[in-house]
Amino acid sequence: MIHRLSVSLIAVAAAAAAGAAQAEDIAQAQSQWFTDAQAVIQATLAKTPNTNRAKNVILFIADGNGVASNYMNRLWAGQQAGGMGDEYIQPQEAFPELALVKTYNINAQTPDSAPTAGAMNTGVKQRFNLINLGENAITDDCGTVAGNELTLFSELMTEAGKSVGAVTTARLTHATPAAVYAKTAHRNWEDEVPEGCTAQKDIATQLIDAMEAGTVDIALGGGARYFIPKGTATPNGGKGHRPDAVNLVERAQAAGIQYASDKASLDAATNDKPILGMWTDSHVSYEADRPETEPSLADMTKKALEVLGGNDKGFYLEVEAGRVDHANHDTNAKRAMIDGKAFADAIALADEMTNDEDTLIIVTADHEHAIAMNGYCGRGTPIDGLCMDVANEGIKHADKPVLAADGKPYTVVGYLNGTSSVLIKQEDGSYTAPEGRPEITQEQAQDLDYNQQVLIPKDSETHSGVDVALYAKGPWAHLFDGTIEQNYIFHVMDYAVNNGQ
Repeated sequence: MIHRLSVSLIAVAAAAAAGAAQAEDIAQAQSQWFTDAQAVIQATLAKTPNTNRAKNVILFIADGNGVASNYMNRLWAGQQAGGMGDEYIQPQEAFPELALVKTYNINAQTPDSAPTAGAMNTGVKQRFNLINLGENAITDDCGTVAGNELTLFSELMTEAGKSVGAVTTARLTHATPAAVYAKTAHRNWEDEVPEGCTAQKDIATQLIDAMEAGTVDIALGGGARYFIPKGTATPNGGKGHRPDAVNLVERAQAAGIQYASDKASLDAATNDKPILGMWTDSHVSYEADRPETEPSLADMTKKALEVLGGNDKGFYLEVEAGRVDHANHDTNAKRAMIDGKAFADAIALADEMTNDEDTLIIVTADHEHAIAMNGYCGRGTPIDGLCMDVANEGIKHADKPVLAADGKPYTVVGYLNGTSSVLIKQEDGSYTAPEGRPEITQEQAQDLDYNQQVLIPKDSETHSGVDVALYAKGPWAHLFDGTIEQNYIFHVMDYAVNNGQ
């Protein structure tokens, strides 16, 4: 048997060598496309699984950043760097492991952010609009909370002596960051629960409970109004929203938790005590609009890693680019792309600050949006602008836009529904476009505030149920392969921190 195996291996090696020789001899062997592909084969053959035990786990989630969103982010970043865009490689796209993720909820073909984030943090799929409750819990029904609470990855990490952090550009009480620490029958119970509901607390209170208990060591994002009583000024100059007159910021500070209300105070916070940081009353500013007083997503990620890295036993950090989702909901592709680049910058920084030998980094999304890429566009077409025609010579697009059947140009990025519908509501309540589709210029299309033309009128553009991508590197990252269920992500994280050498 040993002899036969040796012969077999020799045959395989000989076949590979023959294939390589043949590849070198063919007409296109000197093409860069050809040699680049050959180099990828060699790099793939050299890959060896990392079976170390993961000391640290970082889960990056760009809310609403499915394959289409990731595509437009890539082209945006590449074109800003002076290239065509297609050839650009985002930091996560250089990671060695890749999978496609099915994002549906227990009761929804098109998912919501709450149960998708919950699935990643518990290992089981959940119901639309609730967070971290089992399948027997009913959305919006407080009476079904008791007995259906799920164990969180953050709780397991705390039991193992590790530190935990949550970073977001949304409110800290919003669906994705809340999945790190909260259990609730509705994602909207951010600062109050229905009258008579005693089975759970509001999400903001659950965060402070978790920080006091040592389950969350650093939480950075927006949403200060949900921690401050109605009529009381927030640290950001607005008014509180809580109806119960409880000041959770003061409670946190009394418990020894540092509070930061801007970038300067975050930078000044020491790394040896828990930190709660909120720069805005609601969501953090879009990256395109962010004032210098607010830290960027990379700034927040850096501080979180500095704090969590002080624990010799390791940490779990979830980082969310929440406003990619919001810009897509507004059919404002340009802001979505700019926030997508900020997300990539945070990934690159985290990769630089950690060691592949002991840190599992996962980059994914909770769901996709109803996005479509329009037309036959030539290379180098500005991803934030009009679809430009394919040129017959050279590689760059022709300097004229592609026209639709109505004789008018259209943008590369489109949405299938949203508030910017070309159909206008009439006095009788019907929707029509009596003057047809509006004209659009390149200058209009590339304006930061431009909303893409859509067909179906909706108050807000919707999510999509299509698969999202997952990129990974570090210990046991090779367990991500093929098409997976979203709740499987938890199981790889859990396996990685409990197995290996």
